[in-house]
Amino acid sequence: MSRRGLDFAGLVNKKSFGLTLLLFACVLYLSYSFNSCLVANLNKALRQQRSHGGLLSYVGTASTPVIRVPESREHGIKKETVVRVVPLTWTGVQDPASMNGNETSDLVDGSPKYRFLRHQGLRPTRKLPDALIIGVKKGGTRALLEFIRLHPDVRAAGSEIHFFDRFHDKGFQWYRHHMPPTLEGQLTMEKTPSYFVTREVPQRVHEMNPATKLLVVVRDPVTRAISDYTQVSSKKPGMLRFEELAFLNGTGGSGLVDTSWGPVKIGVYARHLERWLHCFPLEQMLFVSGERLIVDPAAEMARVQVWDFLGLKQVITEKHFYFNSTKGFPCLMKSEGRSTPHCLGKTKGRNHPNIDTAAVERLREFLPPI
Repeated sequence: MSRRGLDFAGLVNKKSFGLTLLLFACVLYLSYSFNSCLVANLNKALRQQRSHGGLLSYVGTASTPVIRVPESREHGIKKETVVRVVPLTWTGVQDPASMNGNETSDLVDGSPKYRFLRHQGLRPTRKLPDALIIGVKKGGTRALLEFIRLHPDVRAAGSEIHFFDRFHDKGFQWYRHHMPPTLEGQLTMEKTPSYFVTREVPQRVHEMNPATKLLVVVRDPVTRAISDYTQVSSKKPGMLRFEELAFLNGTGGSGLVDTSWGPVKIGVYARHLERWLHCFPLEQMLFVSGERLIVDPAAEMARVQVWDFLGLKQVITEKHFYFNSTKGFPCLMKSEGRSTPHCLGKTKGRNHPNIDTAAVERLREFLPPI
């Protein structure tokens, strides 16, 4: 080929390369402009939502709502972008079949979150719990459960399953079906306060997993007994007075403590703890103060989240709580199931009856704190 032909071919190659580079730059610019416009308009719409205190234009079904975000006009035609809203909470409901003890039953997962994640290749599964809140009744177990469920790496059954004390014969498969779906890296938890005082439970939990972490919410045993009595008497009008039930033969503070009476029996913490220590080392147990969950929930939850126990980052802090002076209990700014401030329940913070001072002092001598 002549020198002139070579020069012409080189010129053509340079022009082709230049045109290709220019086309690539135009594509990048158009993509950047489109996304910048989308982000700008989305931010503008969200600011309008906050300023008006209401929702943007919602369409779709109640379970999978979407927001229509206004965009720019093109050739006189108004355009808009649809942003799908995926709830981040699990709203599973009990399959009626499982109420009949059917081991093949499951929980119906009502949240679009997990359907969405499955489309992305992430499949949540139900597994046996890594940690259990095993007690004690009227110690603050419900508060601990609701507080720990604020953590994104914890998934907990909302109701008490009573597997280890009532339904153990149904098998571990039945128990697993009652757990919430979790992703890799999330902890599964369950709470049943009667586990702590039921004789057979420690060995049964050990058979499930000897590495299970155990959380025990303890409270001053006398205050706990009075709270227990208050709850029961609210449902059974006409019950005998506390002093008559807590002591043998109704002798009051001058008699012997009746350790067979439920509210007193639970408070003999050392007796129940001894059974657990036969199956689990003390390092696998965390004792949570029921009193501190009330007066300083953020500090107590910092202990629960410690890395060397549950292995969680500290996410739950003061910003998650506010104090209800009327009930005398901390409340949540939001929770797993609600995005608005609310308290734990109407029954929390009941007024305790007046108990004879001598009876209280006698019980404090008999029931030392753990």
